[in-house]
Amino acid sequence: MIIEGGKLTLDDVVRVARYGEKVEISEKSLRIVDEGRRRLEYMLEGDAVIYGINTGLGDLVNVKINKKDRKKLQVNLVRSHASGVGNAMPEEVVRAAMLIRVNSLLMGYSGVRREVVLKLVEFLNHKITPVVPTFGSVGASGDLAPLAHVALALIGEGKVKYRGKVRDTKEVLEELNIEPLVLEEKEGLALLNGTAVMAAYGVISLQDSFSVFKNALISASMSFEALHGTDMALDERIMMVRPHSGQTNVARAMREILKDSEIVKNAREEKVQDAYTLRCVPQVYGAVLDALKYAKDVVEREINSVTDNPLIFDIPISGGNFHGEPLALALDFAAIALTDLGNMIERRIARLIDRNLSNLPHFLVEQSGLNSGLMIPQYTAAALCNRNKVLSHPASVDTIPTSANQEDHVSMGMTSAQKLREIVENVKYIVAIEYMTANQALHISGCSATAVRAAMNAIGVKKFVEDTVFSEIIDSIKGKIDEGLILREVERKVRIAL
Repeated sequence: MIIEGGKLTLDDVVRVARYGEKVEISEKSLRIVDEGRRRLEYMLEGDAVIYGINTGLGDLVNVKINKKDRKKLQVNLVRSHASGVGNAMPEEVVRAAMLIRVNSLLMGYSGVRREVVLKLVEFLNHKITPVVPTFGSVGASGDLAPLAHVALALIGEGKVKYRGKVRDTKEVLEELNIEPLVLEEKEGLALLNGTAVMAAYGVISLQDSFSVFKNALISASMSFEALHGTDMALDERIMMVRPHSGQTNVARAMREILKDSEIVKNAREEKVQDAYTLRCVPQVYGAVLDALKYAKDVVEREINSVTDNPLIFDIPISGGNFHGEPLALALDFAAIALTDLGNMIERRIARLIDRNLSNLPHFLVEQSGLNSGLMIPQYTAAALCNRNKVLSHPASVDTIPTSANQEDHVSMGMTSAQKLREIVENVKYIVAIEYMTANQALHISGCSATAVRAAMNAIGVKKFVEDTVFSEIIDSIKGKIDEGLILREVERKVRIAL
């Protein structure tokens, strides 16, 4: 993949971060970096006061740094800012952050040498991943502590993960005959000042969100058939008079999935309307989809932005592009939306196992009493929903001033980003439980939609006639969601366009 600066997509980032695609930088982009460095070096020949180059950091901005100490300042701030704690961040998140940082530096406003960009790429292509502790960023001035741990590895210090093992960076670089980066003016600050890590979490989580959303549409359609839902509420005319794009797209997708369902067709004669968890899928899921698309737009702009400070134009300008508020608000919004998606799914699961609501055997097992059937998987879905409700409290409503009140309003965007990742994983499990529950219901009642049969075949779980260990089955189905297997099989039959 050739990276040029300012042109990354979420899919590009995931291909490198998760699947290890190699990165190349065009010579044209490197010349832009060179030009930015020349502008900075010209400024350094004069008497200009430039933050973080010949001044201290944060509240130490008024402390002047001697010329002979400027390079030492860059090393010192990397070491001092590498103050994160907790378990290591996922490798794919760290790799995504490194790629996002490359993309930002390539735009030429950070004043670094091309060697900095190429060292990041060298680490990515050798799959040397800095060990970055989970906690330490307040989302302004960017992700200082996490990015400092990345920079620490680039200069040959700290720990990295290489070929599945955590090792001393120095040892790995010597083994691979790779020279550590020697920092010059501005380069330490440029590496650790920015929103790349919270943006990385956002990229990974949102990419997975759209996949799990499509799976949630399929599992909802399976429940729709199992509960003999009427598709009158999916009518295009209803959508036309309330034309939210998400609502319209969800209704169209469900009509497509259920288009040849004789069960749904017959339900039109059997009932006037359904409970909200069937009737209002377009309205609720559509709102979730609109929220996810908004968050994706914000994150995609962010990964194609320059977010460090100061920025090197014809003069150096100190500003606040490192502030994570755009990401914090958008990722909190996505977390709230996905939490409510999970809530609706759990209510359908509860409806499926309740014989008073489903007209199916109690807990979807024919010898209930002797067998508990699918009683407890609904508990698990409820527990996950409760967890998501706690996690969906917006981190962005909080601020704890830092750096002796120089940084007196922070975004807490890293917390927003990390919470979203956990919520996405929890929703995958909730969808997996609906898949399993609806699959059992359809084995009992029968199904007729071609796309629903394709989903059942992909799920690959036979009818339960007695109790079994459901945890393993849920994990297996969740794995198929991660792999995209169920979605691929359904989309061989119908197109789910969102």
